[in-house]
Amino acid sequence: MAASLLALLLLLAGTPARAELVLSLSKARVTITSNFTGDTLVLFGVIDPGVVAPSASPDVVVTVRGPRESFTTWRKERRFGLWVNVDGRSFLAAPSYLAVLANRPPADMADAETLRWEQAGLDNNRLLQRIGSDYADVVPQDPFRQAFLRVKQAQGLYFERPAGVEFIAPNVFRATIPIPGTAPIGAYEVVVKTFNGGALAGQGTLPLEVAKVDFEQTVAITAQDYPWLYGLATALMALTVGFIANIAFRRD
Repeated sequence: MAASLLALLLLLAGTPARAELVLSLSKARVTITSNFTGDTLVLFGVIDPGVVAPSASPDVVVTVRGPRESFTTWRKERRFGLWVNVDGRSFLAAPSYLAVLANRPPADMADAETLRWEQAGLDNNRLLQRIGSDYADVVPQDPFRQAFLRVKQAQGLYFERPAGVEFIAPNVFRATIPIPGTAPIGAYEVVVKTFNGGALAGQGTLPLEVAKVDFEQTVAITAQDYPWLYGLATALMALTVGFIANIAFRRD
């Protein structure tokens, strides 16, 4: 961790044209094995003092988005003694993982319009919905959107931490990014935006990959590329285990 911070400071010092924001991740690839229960990454950032107003302190919002997927949220009603789905909304290309880390609540950094435009904050991230034949994002108070967020938060895949970014020097910050054991595999994006005086001051992006390795990767590739072979192998394995169990525990 200290080595990553030292390398970041050396990179900043050796850059001829100073960037507004220099970023570094403790590692850019998380590998998932059979005993994977989660991981933690550390993001370091250095803000160019030239973009910070002398009378103000910079604010930082870190947004981590996982692979895009489509989801459907249903509304249930009780009819004839049964709970049935009566209405639903499809969320298209929504992040499968969404983490928002900041040094203070984003609502205190800028006005609502700026935060919405920059997607700073969990409620300000755009979640495209299909409503009939239309495609649009909706207000944060939309019940389907709220239900979708509750489900993802309960799974530990969506969260916001207003104190998740720590300044370790006036213009140097760090953030701890948790990767849960249920994190989807694929390409992630780490987006960092800095605000100063209520306006966007700088931004940067880093790639992140969550991948399976060894036997787990082989199984995942086989299931995706050869689903019929994967299904056949799974069925044969289940039959074999059942046959062995029957012999081992049968009563004569």
